[in-house]
Amino acid sequence: MAELFIDCEEDFDVSPIEQNGLSGVESDCALSMELLFVEEEEIRSLNARTRGKDSVTDVLSFPNLDGIKGKKIEGKKFAFDRDDEGRVFLGSVVICRARAAQQAEEYGHSLRRELYYLAVHGLCHLLGYDHETDEEKQEMRAKEEEILTAMNITRDAE
Repeated sequence: MAELFIDCEEDFDVSPIEQNGLSGVESDCALSMELLFVEEEEIRSLNARTRGKDSVTDVLSFPNLDGIKGKKIEGKKFAFDRDDEGRVFLGSVVICRARAAQQAEEYGHSLRRELYYLAVHGLCHLLGYDHETDEEKQEMRAKEEEILTAMNITRDAE
């Protein structure tokens, strides 16, 4: 399994994602991603600028690599996609804590579980998964559940 490093300046324990987030992903090099937490206005603005949707959303993903879903990530193919430490940079995930808190309440589970779910959802997008079609959605949900299960994050997780 590949090694993942997460750059996150917030007080958020990224170690479960670093240890389990690349379940089933093959790579011959270390990988990295950025995880950011923002307020509602900032994610609304990002959503409007990048997706043309002027509304608050829970998570946005900004993949750095194309065509990697289900394939071995070979460092030599991504010589110009490295972070400062020389790891292949997958991209950035931006989460709105306020929207996550609303959703946790709506879905009846903990904020912790919702934040981990959104981080994993974003990571799946960085790895090339999507949910535009029913088939893609099923595939992505299965990947999310695989990672969350490896992390021991269940729907009723505290």
